Amino acid sequence: MQLQIAPSILSADFSELGRDIEMLNHCADLIHLDIMDGSFVPNISFGFPVVEAVSRIATIPMDAHFMVVHPERWVDRCAELGVAMMSFHLEAAGEDSSKILESIRSKGMKAGLVINPDIPVEKLFPYIGQADYFLIMSVFAGFGGQKFIPESLKRIKVLKAELERRGNDAPIEVDGGVGPANAAALREAGASIFVAGSSVFKAEDPCAAVALLRNSR
Repeated sequence: MQLQIAPSILSADFSELGRDIEMLNHCADLIHLDIMDGSFVPNISFGFPVVEAVSRIATIPMDAHFMVVHPERWVDRCAELGVAMMSFHLEAAGEDSSKILESIRSKGMKAGLVINPDIPVEKLFPYIGQADYFLIMSVFAGFGGQKFIPESLKRIKVLKAELERRGNDAPIEVDGGVGPANAAALREAGASIFVAGSSVFKAEDPCAAVALLRNSR
């Protein structure tokens, strides 16, 4: 599966957001939107005015990751703004996860399910065939710039093995502390979508940093 790089604009320069989105249009595969509500996670990032502004400039798909208590409330709005991928946390949705995945897909978006590092990866298994992709957090959701949790590699391998056992080709996305030092290992473990914040936007040449991640072996 071809590797995709999804820089997280949480690490972008918001005073120059238009410039940064134009840059990503030319060198990235996806634009990752980390949306936090201050309830599910102890931080607030940005909301739909920013997503709408990004949508006016973006020419590559938007990948929205909802770290919120009620993700189902925002499905229609995401679809209206042309979001291509919408993911939410199993911990937030619980028994409603299947219904929300179906709702996202019914709007023409790809539906993703996310778990934090303290949730057993096997909890995702019942949703294989319902989710279009899975997002493994390799840090705890809520803040950018955290250090990668090495045990995440094993979790990705376990999920990838189960997907293959069932003949399912849903991509595995990984988010948190992703950079050149662990990119090759993440790829080998089975991840095919890399969310990268600081390692892209804090680099001297962000597009070169994207290329370095994409070409990791």
